[in-house]
Amino acid sequence: MRFLSPLVSQNRREAMVTGGIGEPVERREDVRFVRGLGRYTDDIAASMPGALHMAVVRSPHASARIISIDAEAGRLAPGVRAVLTRDEMAAQDFHPLPVRMRRERREGEASFVPPYMPLAVDAVRHVGDAVAVVVADTLNQARDAAERIDVVYEPTDCVTQLDIAVSPQSPRVWACEPDNICFDQRWGDAAACDAAFASASHVVSERFVISRVATNSLEPRTAVGDYDRMTQRYTLHAGLQSPHEMRDDIATVFRLPPDRFRLVSPDVGGAFGLKGSLHPELVLVLWASRQTGRPVRHVCERSEAFLSDHQSRDHVSDVSLALDASGKFLGLRVSTLANLGAYVASDGLHSPTNNIGGLAGQYTTPAFDVRVQGVFTHTLPTCPYRGAGRPEASFCIEQIIDKSARQLGMDRAEIRRMNMIPPQALPFKTPLVFTYDSGEFESVLDKGLAAADWSGFESRRSAAKARGLLRGIGIACVIEVAGGPHGRPFEESAEIRFDATGRAKILAGSHSQGQGHETVFVQMAREILGVPADDVQIVYGDTDVVAHGRGTFGSRTMMAFGAAFTSAARKIIDKGRIIAAHLLEAPEQSLVFGDGHFSVRGTNRHISLTDVARAAFATTRMPHGLEIGLCERAIVALEKPTFPNGCHICEVEIDPLTGLTDIVAYTVVDDVGTVMNPMLVNGQIHGGIAQGIGQVLSEQIIYGDDGQIVTGSFMDYAMPRADGLPAMQVRSHPVPTATNPLGVKGAGEAGTVGSLPATMSAIQDAIMPEGVDRIDMPATPLAIWKALRIVREKSGRGRI
Repeated sequence: MRFLSPLVSQNRREAMVTGGIGEPVERREDVRFVRGLGRYTDDIAASMPGALHMAVVRSPHASARIISIDAEAGRLAPGVRAVLTRDEMAAQDFHPLPVRMRRERREGEASFVPPYMPLAVDAVRHVGDAVAVVVADTLNQARDAAERIDVVYEPTDCVTQLDIAVSPQSPRVWACEPDNICFDQRWGDAAACDAAFASASHVVSERFVISRVATNSLEPRTAVGDYDRMTQRYTLHAGLQSPHEMRDDIATVFRLPPDRFRLVSPDVGGAFGLKGSLHPELVLVLWASRQTGRPVRHVCERSEAFLSDHQSRDHVSDVSLALDASGKFLGLRVSTLANLGAYVASDGLHSPTNNIGGLAGQYTTPAFDVRVQGVFTHTLPTCPYRGAGRPEASFCIEQIIDKSARQLGMDRAEIRRMNMIPPQALPFKTPLVFTYDSGEFESVLDKGLAAADWSGFESRRSAAKARGLLRGIGIACVIEVAGGPHGRPFEESAEIRFDATGRAKILAGSHSQGQGHETVFVQMAREILGVPADDVQIVYGDTDVVAHGRGTFGSRTMMAFGAAFTSAARKIIDKGRIIAAHLLEAPEQSLVFGDGHFSVRGTNRHISLTDVARAAFATTRMPHGLEIGLCERAIVALEKPTFPNGCHICEVEIDPLTGLTDIVAYTVVDDVGTVMNPMLVNGQIHGGIAQGIGQVLSEQIIYGDDGQIVTGSFMDYAMPRADGLPAMQVRSHPVPTATNPLGVKGAGEAGTVGSLPATMSAIQDAIMPEGVDRIDMPATPLAIWKALRIVREKSGRGRI
């Protein structure tokens, strides 16, 4: 395979039979999952004798001063072991929950980052703000006692909507700030963009609303804190994406060295960005364990999650595209308001800013002027959610292209084609942050159009019309950054340890939340080292066992961990060659490695890496002076990120009598670089598409004017269901990158990045011929039905 390093490619023939890189190997972790043998945080808690339960007292107000807290009745309740409030917290001298990045205000001064404490101190700033915790023998006892705690509030005015929050008359979320603007930053070249717009034959503008959503991972947030008084160390068991980074953040809150904390993250039932964000409960269970001398557990049940899980998206963007008479893009202006919530979450400043380069898309647009303002409101903090700014950026550029094509009377696919970056222009530095290293964008588009039968759509539309249905087709040609940050990608670690039996243990700094890493890591070991799958054990998620790690986020694991693993594997092979040469009594330079064996060139003499590993623990068989054992580690930071890209085409039918949207076809052609395991890649893309479709059709967190969450349960917050999703046609067009040894680009977020704009494009294509100019997400049946009814009544065609 031309895109793999020589170290990998020489094992390709063996991989075709034994399940190496590129093969559709079934997930080996599923064997335990389908048998109910997965080990999640709550399974660990259940096995801890004497573990106590924690209940959180939460604010019923979106904005209020805390006048007093009387916890005496709660402390006297049956089974209660501790009640912790702001008074007890004051004695701890906690540091606020840390923020991992900073931004600036327009004047260049640092952005205001408010103190985000484990418990509210002087005031509450969103419904669900944690005010106190109760720790008791049973969960019911903790809940009963929590209801006895008397908190006196003085409600104050609140604001939840972006357009109101930025007005001078709006209530202030933080009284110490003159406005509700956290940061105000710009990218691009305003002067060049002004010139582009001045010379344009066409300027197309629109406002796009990206709704606020909840993550709703299958496994809710869970945590078990356990303080050891003898060692004075804290152990936290929790489903997390980045255990090492979270350990360091928690140590900051406690103002203690990181080595006083151990984080163990076992099986994780979905994360999607939410579980990379430090929530107060992770600190509270550890503090409560120290106070009570017992392990303390907390499970954030669904009703509580809507009040406490960090939420996502919630942007409003004004977008304008300048075009010449032929339809060539000249410049793009974007002004975005991003809702940060009441506090800044760990990576709350990431989504609206770090992936802003995605606005450039796959196109040669020469000028950009982009402004983003982060806005405080009396709502839950926002954190990354699958795509973390990438779907929002792609939505803006792809939707404005659709509108431009309609206004110019052009085919939506062809206007994209004429503006695409040609292969010969790569690497291509866009005027907006990113430099793309590889891709065949037009080939991907052509493959997508053919697979979706784009040219035959009008006949399908006519057939649907005869059945009384509105049919539409949507397209999105998207690109995203993966494995960043763009300027300096984060490092990752890998360690390979052979034991005296010849079995290998791989310690990964990355973590798995359902992606299938255990399977792919074994495939890597099989292909690169030739180790049988049954002889490989994968270990991750324990900061005391894995020395260093960054974790899993941003579609980074295959490139970041893959580079570290490849480096560690080279070291294993180099040391193994020395041992093998000694055992085979041959010069080192005469040995070649392949298919898991060291062979003497030109002879039939060879020895397996497994046998070399066994010999490495026998002093009598080792070369003199060589360290006993076979174990190597590598921590690698790649120089550049990667840029997965693809073409998504969605087709829908809408019943005008009900407004119900039926997605009848979905086609995606993706370039994720080297496909490590096509079965797992397809699964990742399917899942991402489902989450994008869910946001477009039904998902939305809604706050009332009083700050109360209107969509506070699954009775109100509509999740996508299996019967609402089509059979998806997923095809691959791999263009491997040279930026990492495996040639991978990342696949975890690709589905969501493309499905958000493609699905909305299809819906609008279905209803715009009826006279509906636009519709915002979520395009619910009621919203579509109302929009159709209004235009029909205005046109005199009567009601639906």
